Amino acid sequence: MKTNVAVFFGGRSVEHEISVISALQAISAMNKDKYEVVPIYISKQGRWFTGQELLEIKNYKDMSALTERCTEVFMRPEYGDYNLYKAEVGRFSRRNPVLCELHVVLPVLHGTNGEDGIFEGLLETIGIPFAGCNTLSSANGMDKITMKMILRECGIPVVDYVWFTDRQWFADKESLIKKIESQLGYPVIVKPANLGSSVGIGKASCREELVAKIDNAERFSQRIIVEHMIEQLKEINCSVLGDADDHQSSVCEEPIKTGDFLSYEDKYMGGSKSAKGMQASEKRIPAQLSDEVSEHIRHIAGETFRVLSCHGVSRVDVMIDEKDGNVYVNEINTIPGSLSFYLWEATGITFEQLMDKLVALALKRKRDTDRKTFTYDSNIFAMGGGVKGAKGVKGGKL
Repeated sequence: MKTNVAVFFGGRSVEHEISVISALQAISAMNKDKYEVVPIYISKQGRWFTGQELLEIKNYKDMSALTERCTEVFMRPEYGDYNLYKAEVGRFSRRNPVLCELHVVLPVLHGTNGEDGIFEGLLETIGIPFAGCNTLSSANGMDKITMKMILRECGIPVVDYVWFTDRQWFADKESLIKKIESQLGYPVIVKPANLGSSVGIGKASCREELVAKIDNAERFSQRIIVEHMIEQLKEINCSVLGDADDHQSSVCEEPIKTGDFLSYEDKYMGGSKSAKGMQASEKRIPAQLSDEVSEHIRHIAGETFRVLSCHGVSRVDVMIDEKDGNVYVNEINTIPGSLSFYLWEATGITFEQLMDKLVALALKRKRDTDRKTFTYDSNIFAMGGGVKGAKGVKGGKL
Protein backbone atom coordinates (compact mmCIF):
# COMPACT_ATOMS: atom_id res chain seq x y z
CA MET A 1 0.00 0.00 0.00
CA LYS A 2 1.26 3.46 -0.85
CA THR A 3 1.91 6.08 1.80
CA ASN A 4 -0.33 9.12 1.39
CA VAL A 5 1.93 12.15 1.74
CA ALA A 6 0.35 15.61 1.89
CA VAL A 7 2.69 18.36 0.70
CA PHE A 8 1.58 21.74 2.03
CA PHE A 9 2.85 24.88 0.32
CA GLY A 10 2.06 28.51 -0.51
CA GLY A 11 0.76 30.21 2.62
CA ARG A 12 0.22 33.67 4.03
CA SER A 13 3.82 34.75 3.62
CA VAL A 14 5.94 37.11 1.54
CA GLU A 15 7.78 33.93 0.49
CA HIS A 16 4.60 32.43 -0.98
CA GLU A 17 5.90 32.02 -4.53
CA ILE A 18 9.21 30.50 -3.43
CA SER A 19 7.26 27.95 -1.39
CA VAL A 20 5.32 26.93 -4.51
CA ILE A 21 8.57 26.38 -6.43
CA SER A 22 10.19 24.38 -3.61
CA ALA A 23 7.10 22.20 -3.17
CA LEU A 24 6.74 21.35 -6.85
CA GLN A 25 10.42 20.40 -6.94
CA ALA A 26 9.92 18.13 -3.92
CA ILE A 27 6.77 16.51 -5.37
CA SER A 28 8.53 15.86 -8.65
CA ALA A 29 11.37 14.09 -6.82
CA MET A 30 9.12 11.73 -4.85
CA ASN A 31 8.87 8.09 -5.89
CA LYS A 32 5.28 7.68 -7.11
CA ASP A 33 5.52 3.91 -6.69
CA LYS A 34 5.93 4.43 -2.92
CA TYR A 35 3.86 7.56 -2.31
CA GLU A 36 0.48 8.90 -3.23
CA VAL A 37 1.29 12.60 -3.17
CA VAL A 38 -1.54 14.96 -2.21
CA PRO A 39 -0.66 18.58 -3.07
CA ILE A 40 -2.32 21.07 -0.72
CA TYR A 41 -1.94 24.70 -1.68
CA ILE A 42 -2.60 27.39 0.93
CA SER A 43 -3.68 30.60 -0.76
CA LYS A 44 -2.49 34.04 0.27
CA GLN A 45 -5.85 34.38 2.01
CA GLY A 46 -5.25 31.19 4.02
CA ARG A 47 -7.67 28.85 2.21
CA TRP A 48 -6.62 25.26 1.42
CA PHE A 49 -6.99 23.68 -2.02
CA THR A 50 -6.04 20.38 -3.64
CA GLY A 51 -6.07 19.10 -7.20
CA GLN A 52 -3.81 18.00 -10.03
CA GLU A 53 -3.91 21.50 -11.52
CA LEU A 54 -1.61 22.54 -8.69
CA LEU A 55 1.26 20.49 -10.11
CA GLU A 56 1.81 22.77 -13.13
CA ILE A 57 3.88 25.87 -12.39
CA LYS A 58 2.39 27.75 -15.35
CA ASN A 59 -1.06 27.60 -13.72
CA TYR A 60 0.10 29.94 -10.94
CA LYS A 61 0.19 32.90 -13.31
CA ASP A 62 -3.49 33.35 -12.44
CA MET A 63 -3.95 32.07 -8.89
CA SER A 64 -7.64 32.97 -8.69
CA ALA A 65 -8.42 30.97 -11.82
CA LEU A 66 -6.27 28.12 -10.51
CA THR A 67 -8.10 27.79 -7.19
CA GLU A 68 -11.46 27.88 -8.95
CA ARG A 69 -10.45 24.68 -10.76
CA CYS A 70 -9.35 23.00 -7.51
CA THR A 71 -11.17 21.54 -4.51
CA GLU A 72 -11.22 23.47 -1.25
CA VAL A 73 -10.27 21.26 1.72
CA PHE A 74 -9.53 21.30 5.44
CA MET A 75 -8.41 19.10 8.33
CA ARG A 76 -10.17 18.96 11.68
CA PRO A 77 -8.07 20.00 14.71
CA GLU A 78 -8.92 16.72 16.44
CA TYR A 79 -6.21 14.40 17.70
CA GLY A 80 -6.01 11.26 15.62
CA ASP A 81 -8.19 12.48 12.75
CA TYR A 82 -5.87 12.29 9.73
CA ASN A 83 -8.63 12.76 7.18
CA LEU A 84 -8.62 15.45 4.52
CA TYR A 85 -12.15 16.81 4.16
CA LYS A 86 -13.83 18.53 1.27
CA ALA A 87 -15.07 21.96 2.33
CA GLU A 88 -18.77 22.07 1.53
CA VAL A 89 -19.85 25.69 1.44
CA GLY A 90 -23.37 25.30 0.07
CA ARG A 91 -26.33 26.46 2.15
CA PHE A 92 -27.77 22.95 2.52
CA SER A 93 -24.48 21.12 3.14
CA ARG A 94 -24.78 18.97 6.27
CA ARG A 95 -21.56 17.04 6.19
CA ASN A 96 -18.08 17.32 4.79
CA PRO A 97 -17.08 14.23 2.79
CA VAL A 98 -13.66 12.68 3.33
CA LEU A 99 -11.40 12.99 0.28
CA CYS A 100 -8.67 10.74 1.65
CA GLU A 101 -6.78 9.74 4.76
CA LEU A 102 -3.31 11.25 5.09
CA HIS A 103 -0.41 9.30 6.56
CA VAL A 104 2.39 11.87 6.57
CA VAL A 105 2.56 15.64 6.10
CA LEU A 106 5.48 17.41 4.45
CA PRO A 107 5.34 21.16 5.11
CA VAL A 108 7.15 23.16 2.41
CA LEU A 109 6.05 26.53 3.74
CA HIS A 110 8.64 29.30 3.86
CA GLY A 111 8.47 32.25 6.24
CA THR A 112 5.68 33.45 8.48
CA ASN A 113 2.59 31.35 9.20
CA GLY A 114 4.32 28.19 8.03
CA GLU A 115 7.98 27.97 8.98
CA ASP A 116 7.59 29.74 12.33
CA GLY A 117 5.75 27.03 14.28
CA ILE A 118 2.19 28.16 13.63
CA PHE A 119 1.40 25.43 11.10
CA GLU A 120 3.50 22.88 12.99
CA GLY A 121 1.37 23.54 16.07
CA LEU A 122 -1.72 22.54 14.13
CA LEU A 123 -0.06 19.31 12.99
CA GLU A 124 0.99 18.50 16.55
CA THR A 125 -2.57 19.14 17.74
CA ILE A 126 -3.84 16.61 15.19
CA GLY A 127 -1.00 14.23 16.02
CA ILE A 128 -0.22 13.36 12.41
CA PRO A 129 3.38 12.41 11.52
CA PHE A 130 5.11 15.29 9.77
CA ALA A 131 8.58 16.00 8.47
CA GLY A 132 10.67 18.88 9.75
CA CYS A 133 11.00 20.88 12.94
CA ASN A 134 8.31 20.86 15.61
CA THR A 135 6.54 23.94 16.98
CA LEU A 136 9.28 24.96 19.42
CA SER A 137 12.29 24.51 17.17
CA SER A 138 10.47 26.14 14.24
CA ALA A 139 9.63 29.20 16.32
CA ASN A 140 13.13 29.50 17.77
CA GLY A 141 14.76 28.97 14.40
CA MET A 142 12.54 31.49 12.62
CA ASP A 143 13.01 34.35 15.07
CA LYS A 144 16.50 35.75 14.56
CA ILE A 145 16.56 37.31 18.03
CA THR A 146 15.56 34.20 19.97
CA MET A 147 17.80 32.04 17.81
CA LYS A 148 20.88 34.18 18.50
CA MET A 149 20.11 34.26 22.23
CA ILE A 150 20.03 30.45 22.35
CA LEU A 151 23.13 30.02 20.21
CA ARG A 152 25.13 32.53 22.24
CA GLU A 153 24.07 30.83 25.49
CA CYS A 154 25.33 27.52 24.07
CA GLY A 155 28.68 28.92 23.01
CA ILE A 156 27.97 29.07 19.27
CA PRO A 157 29.41 32.30 17.83
CA VAL A 158 27.08 35.03 16.52
CA VAL A 159 27.84 38.67 15.70
CA ASP A 160 26.94 41.44 18.16
CA TYR A 161 23.41 42.74 17.83
CA VAL A 162 20.76 45.08 19.27
CA TRP A 163 17.07 44.25 19.13
CA PHE A 164 13.82 46.09 19.86
CA THR A 165 10.13 46.17 18.96
CA ASP A 166 8.41 48.48 16.51
CA ARG A 167 6.63 50.20 19.43
CA GLN A 168 9.94 50.88 21.12
CA TRP A 169 11.23 52.35 17.88
CA PHE A 170 8.28 54.70 17.50
CA ALA A 171 8.40 55.70 21.16
CA ASP A 172 12.14 56.26 21.63
CA LYS A 173 14.06 56.40 18.36
CA GLU A 174 16.83 58.63 19.65
CA SER A 175 17.94 56.40 22.51
CA LEU A 176 17.82 53.29 20.31
CA ILE A 177 19.93 55.01 17.65
CA LYS A 178 22.50 56.00 20.27
CA LYS A 179 22.55 52.45 21.64
CA ILE A 180 23.17 51.02 18.17
CA GLU A 181 25.90 53.54 17.42
CA SER A 182 27.68 53.01 20.75
CA GLN A 183 27.43 49.20 20.83
CA LEU A 184 27.79 48.37 17.14
CA GLY A 185 28.98 51.38 15.19
CA TYR A 186 28.62 51.54 11.41
CA PRO A 187 28.05 49.79 9.08
CA VAL A 188 25.20 47.62 10.34
CA ILE A 189 22.62 45.26 8.86
CA VAL A 190 18.96 45.86 9.71
CA LYS A 191 16.58 42.88 9.59
CA PRO A 192 12.98 42.02 10.43
CA ALA A 193 13.33 39.39 13.15
CA ASN A 194 11.11 36.70 11.66
CA LEU A 195 11.37 36.80 7.88
CA GLY A 196 13.59 34.95 5.45
CA SER A 197 14.67 35.30 1.83
CA SER A 198 16.38 38.62 2.61
CA VAL A 199 12.99 40.38 2.65
CA GLY A 200 13.16 43.76 4.44
CA ILE A 201 16.92 43.57 5.03
CA GLY A 202 19.14 46.58 4.45
CA LYS A 203 22.62 47.96 5.09
CA ALA A 204 23.09 51.25 6.96
CA SER A 205 26.37 53.20 6.96
CA CYS A 206 25.11 56.33 8.71
CA ARG A 207 22.30 57.58 10.92
CA GLU A 208 20.07 58.68 8.04
CA GLU A 209 20.34 55.26 6.38
CA LEU A 210 19.77 53.53 9.72
CA VAL A 211 16.45 55.31 10.25
CA ALA A 212 15.33 54.55 6.69
CA LYS A 213 16.23 50.86 6.92
CA ILE A 214 14.53 50.39 10.30
CA ASP A 215 11.42 52.17 9.01
CA ASN A 216 11.38 49.70 6.13
CA ALA A 217 12.02 46.63 8.30
CA GLU A 218 9.21 47.44 10.73
CA ARG A 219 6.74 47.19 7.83
CA PHE A 220 7.34 43.44 7.88
CA SER A 221 7.80 42.57 11.56
CA GLN A 222 7.04 43.75 15.09
CA ARG A 223 10.56 42.82 16.20
CA ILE A 224 13.68 44.29 14.63
CA ILE A 225 17.31 43.21 14.92
CA VAL A 226 20.32 45.35 14.02
CA GLU A 227 23.61 43.50 13.63
CA HIS A 228 27.24 44.43 13.33
CA MET A 229 28.17 44.11 9.66
CA ILE A 230 31.24 42.12 8.69
CA GLU A 231 32.83 44.12 5.90
CA GLN A 232 35.29 41.47 4.66
CA LEU A 233 32.58 38.87 4.42
CA LYS A 234 32.41 35.41 2.92
CA GLU A 235 29.03 33.69 3.24
CA ILE A 236 28.88 29.91 3.45
CA ASN A 237 25.85 27.61 3.64
CA CYS A 238 25.67 24.07 4.97
CA SER A 239 22.64 21.79 5.21
CA VAL A 240 21.92 19.38 8.08
CA LEU A 241 19.72 16.27 7.87
CA GLY A 242 18.34 14.06 10.65
CA ASP A 243 17.26 14.86 14.19
CA ALA A 244 18.91 16.58 17.13
CA ASP A 245 20.55 13.36 18.35
CA ASP A 246 21.48 11.79 15.01
CA HIS A 247 22.29 14.07 12.09
CA GLN A 248 24.77 14.66 9.30
CA SER A 249 26.05 17.80 7.60
CA SER A 250 26.32 18.32 3.86
CA VAL A 251 29.17 19.76 1.85
CA CYS A 252 29.45 23.54 2.06
CA GLU A 253 28.46 26.01 -0.62
CA GLU A 254 29.47 29.60 -1.22
CA PRO A 255 26.56 31.60 -2.68
CA ILE A 256 27.56 34.42 -5.01
CA LYS A 257 26.07 37.77 -4.09
CA THR A 258 25.75 40.86 -6.29
CA GLY A 259 25.82 43.37 -3.42
CA ASP A 260 26.78 43.63 0.25
CA PHE A 261 24.53 40.69 1.15
CA LEU A 262 22.50 38.02 -0.63
CA SER A 263 19.33 39.54 -2.05
CA TYR A 264 16.02 37.85 -2.86
CA GLU A 265 17.03 37.90 -6.55
CA ASP A 266 20.46 36.39 -5.79
CA LYS A 267 18.86 33.53 -3.86
CA TYR A 268 15.94 32.58 -6.04
CA MET A 269 16.36 34.06 -9.50
CA GLY A 270 20.05 33.54 -10.13
CA GLY A 271 20.42 37.30 -10.52
CA SER A 272 17.71 37.29 -13.21
CA LYS A 273 13.93 37.55 -13.28
CA SER A 274 13.44 33.84 -13.93
CA ALA A 275 12.25 32.26 -10.68
CA LYS A 276 13.62 28.73 -10.40
CA GLY A 277 14.11 28.35 -6.66
CA MET A 278 17.16 28.28 -4.46
CA GLN A 279 19.09 25.89 -6.70
CA ALA A 280 19.11 28.54 -9.47
CA SER A 281 21.24 30.96 -7.46
CA GLU A 282 24.87 31.30 -8.41
CA LYS A 283 27.11 29.36 -6.07
CA ARG A 284 30.29 27.37 -5.67
CA ILE A 285 29.77 23.75 -4.59
CA PRO A 286 31.81 22.71 -2.80
CA ALA A 287 32.94 26.05 -1.39
CA GLN A 288 36.59 26.92 -1.87
CA LEU A 289 37.67 26.32 1.70
CA SER A 290 40.45 24.41 3.39
CA ASP A 291 39.49 21.01 4.78
CA GLU A 292 39.95 22.37 8.30
CA VAL A 293 37.64 25.37 7.80
CA SER A 294 35.08 23.25 5.96
CA GLU A 295 34.94 20.69 8.79
CA HIS A 296 34.69 23.49 11.35
CA ILE A 297 31.67 24.97 9.55
CA ARG A 298 30.03 21.56 9.18
CA HIS A 299 30.49 21.03 12.93
CA ILE A 300 29.03 24.45 13.79
CA ALA A 301 26.06 23.78 11.48
CA GLY A 302 25.42 20.46 13.21
CA GLU A 303 25.68 22.07 16.65
CA THR A 304 23.23 24.79 15.62
CA PHE A 305 20.80 22.10 14.46
CA ARG A 306 21.31 20.19 17.72
CA VAL A 307 20.90 22.98 20.28
CA LEU A 308 17.76 24.26 18.53
CA SER A 309 16.34 20.68 18.62
CA CYS A 310 15.81 20.65 14.86
CA HIS A 311 14.45 17.80 12.76
CA GLY A 312 14.28 16.92 9.10
CA VAL A 313 16.37 19.06 6.77
CA SER A 314 17.61 22.57 7.54
CA ARG A 315 20.20 24.94 6.12
CA VAL A 316 22.59 26.84 8.36
CA ASP A 317 24.07 30.03 6.91
CA VAL A 318 27.38 31.16 8.37
CA MET A 319 29.67 34.14 7.85
CA ILE A 320 33.45 34.15 7.70
CA ASP A 321 35.21 37.38 8.62
CA GLU A 322 38.13 37.22 6.20
CA LYS A 323 39.96 39.84 8.25
CA ASP A 324 40.58 37.42 11.12
CA GLY A 325 39.09 34.10 9.95
CA ASN A 326 36.39 33.99 12.63
CA VAL A 327 33.19 32.11 11.78
CA TYR A 328 29.73 33.22 12.93
CA VAL A 329 26.29 31.66 12.50
CA ASN A 330 24.03 34.04 10.63
CA GLU A 331 20.76 32.09 10.66
CA ILE A 332 19.10 28.72 10.26
CA ASN A 333 16.41 27.98 7.70
CA THR A 334 14.28 25.18 9.11
CA ILE A 335 12.48 24.72 5.75
CA PRO A 336 15.18 25.78 3.30
CA GLY A 337 14.53 26.85 -0.27
CA SER A 338 14.43 23.84 -2.60
CA LEU A 339 14.93 21.78 0.60
CA SER A 340 18.67 22.21 -0.09
CA PHE A 341 18.50 19.15 -2.37
CA TYR A 342 21.42 20.43 -4.46
CA LEU A 343 23.69 20.33 -1.39
CA TRP A 344 22.67 16.75 -0.67
CA GLU A 345 23.18 15.71 -4.26
CA ALA A 346 26.72 17.09 -3.98
CA THR A 347 27.09 15.05 -0.76
CA GLY A 348 25.95 11.82 -2.42
CA ILE A 349 22.23 11.74 -1.53
CA THR A 350 19.79 12.09 -4.44
CA PHE A 351 16.68 14.26 -4.20
CA GLU A 352 14.53 11.10 -4.22
CA GLN A 353 16.56 9.64 -1.36
CA LEU A 354 16.26 12.91 0.54
CA MET A 355 12.47 12.73 0.30
CA ASP A 356 12.54 9.10 1.48
CA LYS A 357 14.61 10.12 4.49
CA LEU A 358 12.21 12.94 5.39
CA VAL A 359 9.20 10.60 5.33
CA ALA A 360 11.12 8.02 7.41
CA LEU A 361 12.13 10.69 9.93
CA ALA A 362 8.51 11.84 10.28
CA LEU A 363 7.31 8.30 11.02
CA LYS A 364 10.18 7.63 13.44
CA ARG A 365 9.46 10.79 15.44
CA LYS A 366 5.80 9.81 15.69
CA ARG A 367 6.78 6.39 17.09
CA ASP A 368 9.14 8.03 19.60
CA THR A 369 6.54 10.60 20.64
CA ASP A 370 3.85 7.97 21.17
CA ARG A 371 6.08 6.28 23.76
CA LYS A 372 5.89 9.33 26.03
CA THR A 373 3.24 9.89 28.69
CA PHE A 374 0.91 12.86 28.20
CA THR A 375 -1.96 12.00 30.54
CA TYR A 376 -2.85 9.81 33.50
CA ASP A 377 -5.75 7.38 33.59
CA SER A 378 -7.21 9.05 36.66
CA ASN A 379 -9.91 11.62 37.20
CA ILE A 380 -9.49 13.89 40.22
CA PHE A 381 -13.15 14.91 39.88
CA ALA A 382 -14.21 11.31 40.54
CA MET A 383 -12.01 10.90 43.60
CA GLY A 384 -14.60 12.34 45.96
CA GLY A 385 -14.66 15.48 48.04
CA GLY A 386 -14.12 19.03 46.88
CA VAL A 387 -11.27 20.56 44.94
CA LYS A 388 -9.38 23.30 46.74
CA GLY A 389 -9.88 26.66 45.09
CA ALA A 390 -13.01 25.57 43.22
CA LYS A 391 -15.53 27.34 45.45
CA GLY A 392 -15.85 30.23 43.05
CA VAL A 393 -16.77 27.92 40.19
CA LYS A 394 -20.44 27.93 39.25
CA GLY A 395 -22.05 24.98 40.98
CA GLY A 396 -19.69 25.42 43.91
CA LYS A 397 -19.10 22.18 45.75
CA LEU A 398 -18.05 19.07 43.78
